[in-house]
Amino acid sequence: MVEKKERVKKIMQIFDNDYEDAKCTLDYKNPLQLLISTQLAAQCTDERVNIVTEKLYKKYKNAHDFANADLKELENDIRSTGFFRNKAKNIKETCRILIEKHNGEVPDNLEDLLKLPGVGRKTANVVLGNAFAIPGIVVDTHAKRLSNRIGLSCNTDPEKIEFDLMKIVPKESWTKFSHQLVFHGRSVCKARKPDCKNCNILEYCNFGQSQKENIQ
Repeated sequence: MVEKKERVKKIMQIFDNDYEDAKCTLDYKNPLQLLISTQLAAQCTDERVNIVTEKLYKKYKNAHDFANADLKELENDIRSTGFFRNKAKNIKETCRILIEKHNGEVPDNLEDLLKLPGVGRKTANVVLGNAFAIPGIVVDTHAKRLSNRIGLSCNTDPEKIEFDLMKIVPKESWTKFSHQLVFHGRSVCKARKPDCKNCNILEYCNFGQSQKENIQ
C-alpha cells in the first residue's frame, strides 16, 4: 500500500504539470444540468452530449420542465446520444423525484443521488465533485483502464477500483485525479494503443515498464 501511495504521489506531481487545467468536459451551468448531462453521457461522448444539451437546456430549464415533458418529444430531443428511450424515461422520473422529495433541487449527498433512476456511483461522484466540490473518485472507462495498466488496482469492477483509489489518492485530490486520468487516457494511454514512448509516467507504470524494451 505504501508503495502505491508513493507512486500515486509521483504520478500526481506529473499530472499536475501535464494536465493542470483538467476538468469536467461536459457543459453545464447548474447541478441539474450536470446530472442530466452525465446521464446522457452513458455510452456517448461528452462532445456529442454538449451538442445535444446546447439546445436541450434552452428548452427545458428546470426539473419541472423535464418532469412534465412529453416522453416521445424528449426521446427525440436526446436521440443522438443513444439509448434515448431509457435515458428519457430516467430523466423524467429523476426530475419527478427531485420535485417530490428535494424541492426540485439536486441532492448534495451520495445516498440520495444513488436513489435516482439511472444514477450509479460514477454519475453521483461526477455531480458531487464538480457541482458541489465534494471529493469523489469517478471510475469511467479511462480510469478503469489506466488503474489496471499502471497497477493501482487489480480489480475490474468499477466500484472496487473506486475504493482501491480512495485508499491511495489523497481525498482532496479525488476529483482532480479522476479528471487527469481521463485526460491522460484520451491523449496518451489510449485503449487500443498506449503511447508509452511519449508517456511521462512510464517510470511509475507497470504496463509501461513491461514494454520498456520494445519502446527504446
